[in-house]
Formats: sequence, C-alpha cells, structure tokens
Amino acid sequence: MKNPYLPLPMRVEKIVIETEDKNIKTFSVKFLNDEDAANFNYLPGQFAQLSVLGEGEAPFGIASSPTEPGELQFTVNKAGVLTTALHNLEEGEIIGVRGPLGNCFPIEALESKDTIIIGGGFAFTTLRSLTNYILYQENRSRFGNVVVIYGARSPGLLLYRDELEKWEVRTDLDLHLTVDRAEEDWQRKVGVVPNIVKEIAPSPENAYAVVCGPPIMIKFTLPVLRDLGFPPERIVLSLEMKMKCGIGMCGRCNIGNQYVCKDGPIFTLAQLNELPSEY
Repeated sequence: MKNPYLPLPMRVEKIVIETEDKNIKTFSVKFLNDEDAANFNYLPGQFAQLSVLGEGEAPFGIASSPTEPGELQFTVNKAGVLTTALHNLEEGEIIGVRGPLGNCFPIEALESKDTIIIGGGFAFTTLRSLTNYILYQENRSRFGNVVVIYGARSPGLLLYRDELEKWEVRTDLDLHLTVDRAEEDWQRKVGVVPNIVKEIAPSPENAYAVVCGPPIMIKFTLPVLRDLGFPPERIVLSLEMKMKCGIGMCGRCNIGNQYVCKDGPIFTLAQLNELPSEY
C-alpha cells in the first residue's frame, strides 16, 4: 500500500446472515477502483482493517480465497460499536479497507503434505479461505489429503452452511462437523472439537495441523495433537484475536518481541514455545 493509514473504498455488494441468532454476517465487498483491486494481493490467513466513517475500524480475517478474484469477503460477529455499525449497513454502501496485513498460512510448507484443518465457531473464517484455496482446481494437485474438523455450539451457529453441504459430497475432502449440543434433526457428530480430533485421530505422518478457534478450544486441542504425534513445527496457529492496529504502531498486540499484526497472526507452535505464554 502507498499509504498504510489510508483505507481503500469498497462497496458492499452482498450481505449474508450466517447464524440463526443473526449476530454473524458475511459481507462481500468490491473495490471501487480497478487499480486498488489489482494491487490487493493476499493469501489465506491474512487480514484487513475494516472501517465505517465516524465509527472507527477493526481487524478482520479475510474469509474469501484469492482464487475468487473481484471481491473480498469478511465475516463479522456483532459485538461492539464498529461491528454493530457494519451490521447496520445495507448493500450498496461504502466502507474502508486497509490491507492486506499480516502473514499468511505457510502455503509452500503445506504443499505435498496432508493438511488437518481444525476450527471452532466464528474463527473458521480464514480456515475457510485456506480450504477453498487448496480445493481450487488449479491448486488441488499441489496438496495431499485434506481433513476439516469444524465445530460450533449448535447447528444454527455453523458458518457457511451452503458451502459446507458442497464440501460434504466432495471426494477430495474429509469433512467432520460437530456441535456441542445436538438438535432433533442433527445427524452428524456431537462433542467439543478437541474430543472429535481425538476420536478421528488424524495421522501426523507427512501432515500439518492448522488450528484457529476460541482460546479454550485451542488450549485443549494442542495436547491432543501432541499426543497424536504432531511436532510443534507442524502445528500452525492463528492468533488473530490479538490483532489491533494492523501495522505494529500501537504496540498492543506484542508477545515478547513479536507483534501479532506484523510477525503474525500465523505462528507455528514451535515459534510460540519460544515466546512468553501471553497468548
């Protein structure tokens, strides 16, 4: 970006209500300027700052895949002033976007490897980006087997449900959906994500585990992965919940000498093991 503080103008093209409680929406946004679109090059795992004039800005992981040119997608949980302002927008309105920011998932390291994608709740956004990137026809042969384990508290809180249905019938993806509390017509797994990972027991041989979710989910998933034999350098985590300004100026996201917004938000467990336990 020529000026990292200057948001790019984008138009809200489509808004999708993701959850039954209507607290999570996905916004598809399009660049107003072709030059901005051509210069916005990103990879799964990166994030951007979204802003609404007069309301402020906040960081959000990019939920779309770079294999889907022309638009960006951001999934927003209604939780504060800025997210409420975003939820109050209508299609056709303009927002600001700064980015792409941060690093990405280790795409080159994942090539020729099996990838175990583990997500929980609202944090599945950038994992969706990674999954779609791998599944893209021109990319798929570069990667090994893909296992996706995704959970939410209840079926109505699962994101991207239409897309999940398409993933379930694919032969090149092993999808496991789970909920903490089942409803009468729920036919899939029931249980918290760490228990489902233990049950499925994906092989660590020639494989990476990529994890993003609530801190409590991550806390109890890591011992399961270690017991299965995944080495710390092949456990990849996203710490996007700690991002602040996005360019390392405010100093509010540091862990030791690392800034989550600049050095991350993607880290291996081996990298985090060298830092203070502040995450």
